[in-house]
Amino acid sequence: MLSASAANRIARIRRRSLTWGLAGAVVLLQYPLWLGEGGWLKVREQAHKIESQQALNLRLQSRNAGLQAELGDLKQGRDAVEERARNELGMIAPDEWFVRVVPTHSVRSGKTHE
Repeated sequence: MLSASAANRIARIRRRSLTWGLAGAVVLLQYPLWLGEGGWLKVREQAHKIESQQALNLRLQSRNAGLQAELGDLKQGRDAVEERARNELGMIAPDEWFVRVVPTHSVRSGKTHE
């Protein structure tokens, strides 16, 4: 038979090993929750990526809507085409005069605002 002190030591060792075993099991169960493939950190990262992609999609949709409106104007009438040619290409109709007014300070410095 074992003495009382030896039995106490064995009981303490068993309790410690049980405690460490349970702590290890908790850590092993928590690993997939935090760091696994479907873990909390990856879900949060993916949610952030989704939010940024949705913001980009909204910007692109508004840009596309503007382009669609401009395309509709260009298809429907001559006015939009003429306006674009005047602004971007400097078109002047045969019966028009073109006059450019240049501020005096830009003439002195040699800079023009084109």
